[in-house]
Parts: sequence; structure tokens; C-alpha cells
Amino acid sequence: MPHLPSETRPHAATFMGWPPAGPVWGEWTAAVREDIAAIARTIADHEPVVLLASPKDAAGARRACGGAVEVVELPVDDLWLRDSGPVFVTGGDGTLRGVDFGFNGWGGKQKHARDGLVARRLLELLGVPRIEAPLVAEGGSLETDGDGTLLVTESSLVNDNRNPGRTRDAVERDLAGLLGVRKVIWLPGVRGEDITDCHVDALARFAGPATVLLSRPPAGAAPDVWTRVYDEARAALESATDARGRALEIIELPEPDPAALGQRGEDFLGSYVNYYVANGAVIVPSFGDRRADEEAAAIIGSLHPGRDVRTVEIPTLAEGGGGIHCATQQQPAS
Repeated sequence: MPHLPSETRPHAATFMGWPPAGPVWGEWTAAVREDIAAIARTIADHEPVVLLASPKDAAGARRACGGAVEVVELPVDDLWLRDSGPVFVTGGDGTLRGVDFGFNGWGGKQKHARDGLVARRLLELLGVPRIEAPLVAEGGSLETDGDGTLLVTESSLVNDNRNPGRTRDAVERDLAGLLGVRKVIWLPGVRGEDITDCHVDALARFAGPATVLLSRPPAGAAPDVWTRVYDEARAALESATDARGRALEIIELPEPDPAALGQRGEDFLGSYVNYYVANGAVIVPSFGDRRADEEAAAIIGSLHPGRDVRTVEIPTLAEGGGGIHCATQQQPAS
């Protein structure tokens, strides 16, 4: 029986991607590379980091990230290894396998000729057996407590741009078989408002047994599609139980105040929930709202006792609609 471990379990490594020059990031390429290098260097203080870079970009990636980060030449279209990389599971005998969910550019929204092969190529490089999934998904659409419960959004999985004609029940059966989960908690999400169709890892995350961190719009936010996403997610979580039948404790993480940030683009993602758990540390984004940044770091740190709290500013990464969790993918330790 496969098992999808919690991110809080020990890691063998973290995988990341180096954004290539080109149309995806355009004039923002240099700036987003600075964000990625800062994240990679920070995580490398705590565990091995392997950065995938297209061959022509590898030397520059090594200079930017330093000797503590291993750079491997493997062609990529973009940096989002959470979504293009494999999702690692363990077998009953402890052996590691990688699920290839057939990344398709978030439903064909972005070119992905290289990224669609990242999971397969990385698993070949590692010598890890590959499981070809019968459905399309991304790592950012899957959040587990490591104890049989999976948290997902319906908008990103039951969607014809990934799984045409598939019902929610069919998707759930496939996820249970691939990941060994016994309970799937479905949040509605929203289709078509961002490139991911509302990935769960920017909305709600497990922070312990029966404990969920929920991203909350800033105080005074006018009602809009995202306040509705929050309201519907909160309602679903309040009525849900985990695989052990426990009601969920919901802890809210307020998003930064737009007034404290200055002008931001329409794709800006100010989600503290999109943090990353490394060996002995939590890597938390900061956005420039000092009050909200400090509150988020304190809350996340209190939920992960014994781990260092490391904050990293990610101004350009956030402008591109993602965060630290979106840019990382962990390999569980054997």
C-alpha cells in the first residue's frame, strides 16, 4: 500500500527549478532568479538542495546559489517543481517511488514541453521507480497530514482542462490508490481566476494532527471571488473530519494588508500558508507588511516547535502568482 508522507517527515533532499530566460518571466527573469537563489541557499542550511537548470543556465545558477546547492542540468520551462516534479510516495516495505501526474501546464495555460517531462527525467536520474498516474494533477493541488487525509480543491482536479469527463468520485478513487489516503476533504476553490485553478497549497495546509492553517483575506477586504473562496473553504473545513474521524481545528493566517505593500500586479499571491517545511526549519515568505509578516512567522513557528523559523522575501516570485512551497518539492528520507 503506498503512503504519502507528511512534509514534516525527514527529507533526503529538496528539488527546485531555475527559471530560464524567455517569455515566461521576460524582464522579471533576473529578479525572480534572486528569489529562487535566496530560497535555495536558505533551505541548503538545513538539508540538501538539488536545483534543476537548463544546460545553458547551469553555470549562472551555480554562481547565484553557491556551493551548498547542487545544480543538475535538466531542461525546464519554468521554476515550479512542486507541480512539474514527481510526488514521492513510500511503499509498505519502505521503498521510494515517484508518481508522475502528467503535468500539462495547469490545463494548457502555459507551454510545458520540457516541464511535462521533468518528473520522468528526474526519476530516471535518481533511479527511483516511476508510477504513471491515470489522472492529471500537480503537487500543489495535494496536501496531506501524512496520516491518511488529503486536502484538495475541486476546481483544480475536477476540471476538464486536466481530467475531462472525470467525476469527483473517480478522481478520489485514483488519488486513494496512488497515495494511500483514506479520506479526501474537498474544498470548492474557483476555476479560471489564477493559472492553477486555486491550488490548495496557497489556501489551506495541515500544520499537525487535525489542525489546518487557512489563508484569510486581509481585514476590511471587499467581497470578491477570493473572499468567497475563503468563506466556502472555511465552511467545508468546519464540517469535515479527518481520516481518524477527528474534527479539524482551523487556525487562520491573515494575508498582508495591500495598503502596506504598495502597487501589486493582479497575479500577486500574498499567502503565508505557502510556506515550506525543511529538516529542522520552516521557510516562511515575507511580503513587506511587517506586522503581518511577523504575525505569520510567529503562528507558523508555534505550530512547528523545535524548528528554526527562516523568513525569505519573495517579491518577484509572489508577483508571478506563486510562493516558496510552489517552488519546492521534497524527497522523503528512506
